[in-house]
Amino acid sequence: MEKRDINKTRQSIVAAAEELMAENSDPDKVTSRTIAQRAGVNAAMINYCFGSREELLYTVFRGLLSKAQAARPELKELLNADIPPFEKLVAVHTGIMKLMLEHFNYAQAITKYIIMNRDLMTGLDSFELVKACFSGKKSDEECRMITFQLTSLHELSVLRHEELRKYCGTDLRDDAQLAAFARRNIGKFLEIQEDFL
Repeated sequence: MEKRDINKTRQSIVAAAEELMAENSDPDKVTSRTIAQRAGVNAAMINYCFGSREELLYTVFRGLLSKAQAARPELKELLNADIPPFEKLVAVHTGIMKLMLEHFNYAQAITKYIIMNRDLMTGLDSFELVKACFSGKKSDEECRMITFQLTSLHELSVLRHEELRKYCGTDLRDDAQLAAFARRNIGKFLEIQEDFL
């Protein structure tokens, strides 16, 4: 198959997955078979082009994340602003958690996959911010571990947000509570005294 044909097939599969995820609140209904049928390709092409259904859905979610970031220029401005890296880290985590909550069917479909398959060398978006927060006081390896733990905690928290609301009194769908939750967790992982949070 020519490269152009593969790229066209990939685009068709991504578009089909995005449409089906938008139409279904239950991600289990968005199977490889239904995606392939919508895209007009053989189901084996999903594994051929993406490796797995979960990797495909993760690709679609990353596209949504890019679109959401483009639609929110204030986030890009914030990341380029002359403010402490801690504040940037809070903004990044709050923004990604909010996006995951808004597209909860994606969170349900991909969170376990991401946590189990994340590339710890390149797949931690907030690593550089964590590193900047420590200003050389921790090694890259320590900062990578902190980033992994913090990111995984927040992804799992989104996945269990209803239980957090019901049993812990924290409603992550409320913007103020979400930001406070992220700020507290980041502060703990960065060993910042609570008085300063």
